Formats: sequence, structure tokens, C-alpha cells
Amino acid sequence: MNDIRSKIRLGENLSHSDFSNSDLYELNLNGSNLEKVDFSKTILTNACLRDANLSNANLQDADLRGADLTNANLSGANLAGAYLNRADLRGANLIGTNLENSKLQTAFYDSNTRWDDNFNYKTSGAIGPGANLNSAYLNTANLRGFDLRGVKFIGAYLSGADLTGANLEGAVLNAANLQKAFLTGACLRNARLGGAELKDADLRGADLTGVNLELLESIAGTDFGEVIGLTEAEKAKLLSHPNDEIYTWNSFTRRSTIDSLKSEISS
Repeated sequence: MNDIRSKIRLGENLSHSDFSNSDLYELNLNGSNLEKVDFSKTILTNACLRDANLSNANLQDADLRGADLTNANLSGANLAGAYLNRADLRGANLIGTNLENSKLQTAFYDSNTRWDDNFNYKTSGAIGPGANLNSAYLNTANLRGFDLRGVKFIGAYLSGADLTGANLEGAVLNAANLQKAFLTGACLRNARLGGAELKDADLRGADLTGVNLELLESIAGTDFGEVIGLTEAEKAKLLSHPNDEIYTWNSFTRRSTIDSLKSEISS
């Protein structure tokens, strides 16, 4: 930390430096030349709200994988070719930022992230509201509590993903693999789950109001206990699945699909 501050104070060139795994909280890097700098797993949080600032910085080809850029000010910065995989961009300011050929797969954003009007962030591979993540490989991903409203997950691989408390309102999960996924308390209002694989999924307490449960691939071991918004017709449809599915035991919640549905019906 002192090293980078000294270099900035002395006006030294920071390009090609290794600052991985550093805590650069509130550091002012406005206009700095950070070409090919390694910032992987670095904390650059709250940069636009406090003193730290990356606006107009040259971050071309920089390594920002896993960096915490929450609320960072990256306006006007050059991020061409930068690696932003798994970076947290929630609340970040990216207006006027050059993101040409940047790698944003599995980066995170939210409704407070400000993108440049000329950049199609929804198809960039980043994860957040309205994203197009059809056929994405997100097995065991930690998406706990994430805002995923309207996300397109058609054919996505979400096996074992932690979606506990996530907001999936209006999400399209047709033919998605949600085997052993944790959806406890998740909001699935008006989501589409047609053809989804729900084997051993944990849906306890999830909001299924208006959800489309047509032609599910499997509900063997799925726990529907205490779900909200499931209509009588939808309950009957679930109970009509083959016995070898509804009598399957969920090893995590320790009850069968039929027991979870009966519990939901009697509650």
C-alpha cells in the first residue's frame, strides 16, 4: 500500500505493476497509467463516493479479476482488454468507460451500476438485472441475495448454485439445470421454469406466485415446503408427477417431495 502511494507521490509509472490481493480502499488513482497492472482480488471499493478515484485512468489490459469495485468511479477510464471476471461492479460508475474487448464474464452488477449508453452490458456475460445468460455455466455459483430480475437463464447450468434469497422475478429459466440448487426464500414471481431440471432443489419458502411450472424435467427430491403463491391447480400438477419422483428423499432437507407438498398444502 505504501509502495503504490509513494509511486503516485513521486509521479512514477505504475504500468505493469503487481498490486494483487491489496487493499487500496479510498486510493485516488485519477488519471493514472495502470496499463497491464495486476489488481486481481484487490479492494477498490467506494471509489466514487469517497476519495478513491479511477476516473480517466488507463487500465488497458489490466487484471481486475475478482476485484471489489463496488461504487468505484471508473468514468472515462480505459478498460480496453481488461480482465474483469468475477469483479464486483455493483454501484460502479462506468459512464464514458472504454470496455472494448474487456472480459466481463461472471462480473457482478446491480440496478445502481451506471453503464455507458453505447455498451450492451446485458450480453457481456456479466451477472445482474436483465442479463442474457442463456446456456451460461454457473454451477455452484454464489448468487445469494442477488438482483436477477428478468435475467434470461434459458438452458443455463445452475446445478448446486446458491440462489438463497435471490430476486428472480420475471426470470426465464426454461430448460435450466437447477439440480441441487438452493432457492430458499428466493422470489420467483412470474418466472418461467418450463422444462427446468429441479431434482433435489431446495425451494423452501420461495415465492412462486405466477410461476410457470409446465413440463418440468424432474422434481425428484425437490423440497417445496412453505412456498408462497402455489395455486391448487399447480400443486395438483406437481403431485401428478411419477411416484419415483415425488417419493424421492431430499438428503439436505431430509424429507421427500410429496411430504414437502403435503406440508405446504396443510400449512
